[in-house]
Amino acid sequence: MNPVEFSLGLREKLKRVKLLLLDADGVLTDGTISYLEKHGWFRTYNVYDGYGIKLIQSLGIPVGVISGGNSKDLKERIKLLKIKHSVLGSEDKLKSLEKIVKKTGVPVENICFVADDLFDLPALERVGLAITVPDAVPEVKAMADWVTTRRGGHGAVREVIDAIRKVQKLNP
Repeated sequence: MNPVEFSLGLREKLKRVKLLLLDADGVLTDGTISYLEKHGWFRTYNVYDGYGIKLIQSLGIPVGVISGGNSKDLKERIKLLKIKHSVLGSEDKLKSLEKIVKKTGVPVENICFVADDLFDLPALERVGLAITVPDAVPEVKAMADWVTTRRGGHGAVREVIDAIRKVQKLNP
């Protein structure tokens, strides 16, 4: 959806975003986990999402990751993108959100969380802007403020970042 097509309510929520939080599996990735002998389990990440994350951080909006996973590849991706805020290895996403709120001081009404599964619901219901992807479970799609057109791991994060940038008039 083009940002000019957003409803007034969604545009207002996008304007208020001061922190972008992302789930990993199903959002930063397409949810596929592969195994390579002698190397172990791994996921693939989208380069356009990665560039978007670096870009929005450079424009003053920090990014964080909240994930039930705690894998080496995810930690490396977070390090590579210089993401300063993360809570990994916990399926209690609300508690993870509260840790990041406490650490950053950003009020929940100024947080956008992009997530896709049932255990994400409590945190999605708490933030100012709840976004999900087309492959999300029906319960998440039903309560989200916006469902991206792009799938997780296939540019959904960049779609969200570009919408925030355009609505807030943040230019590189």
